[in-house]
Amino acid sequence: MIMLKPYQSLPIQDCGEPLMPIPLGEFSTANPPPYVLLGADYGEQSPYCLRAGVLAALRAAQGELRRLKPGWGLHIFDAYRPLAVQQFMVDYTYQELLKGRSPDTLTPSEQAALWQEVYQFWAAPNPDPATPPPHSTGAAIDLTLINALGELVPMGGEIDEISERSHPDYYAHPQNDREQTYGDHRQLLRDAMEWAGFRQHPHEWWHFSQGDQLWAWLNQQDHPDGEYLARYGRVIF
Repeated sequence: MIMLKPYQSLPIQDCGEPLMPIPLGEFSTANPPPYVLLGADYGEQSPYCLRAGVLAALRAAQGELRRLKPGWGLHIFDAYRPLAVQQFMVDYTYQELLKGRSPDTLTPSEQAALWQEVYQFWAAPNPDPATPPPHSTGAAIDLTLINALGELVPMGGEIDEISERSHPDYYAHPQNDREQTYGDHRQLLRDAMEWAGFRQHPHEWWHFSQGDQLWAWLNQQDHPDGEYLARYGRVIF
């Protein structure tokens, strides 16, 4: 089942920038990569890669973060993702939502509802070069914050959590001090990343991109009179 997102209607004019390794000495990373732990096969590629321009922006974002919060840093969860890994994670998430049930026991409407839930958070691993998943372009990154002690900062929800808590503004109206802290941390991450030109996924506090179709679409929504094109398409080796 292929479900396209609204942003995938925007045209792509790939600028041809290479995919570059993220310098692991400059950023905190999950090791081993989270999806490798689940069994995903990246082949000869690493998830810790970005297009050259996106990597430069990521460095700028971390610099801005450290200006706002000395000693803090960005912790990278996942960046480049081959189509095979995207497919693996879509299938894995569907199986998780089944909670041990067999798909054969579900009605067609129940199966459709589950897939809709999956695709609210995961882009379809569509091989069509006109509609690439954001992570397969090398222009998207999933990340969070670490404090000056190198500890992960509480954000009020886990990366890849399929729930309302994943929405960036879930804590916009906090009910207590703890929720206020979560909201402040999410805003800090957003401020640093958007300062460097990234745009945040509307449903995921951890997902940011620059130069892909989602980035162009979000800019188009904010500036309807402008004309935005994606400059990064799917990386093909």
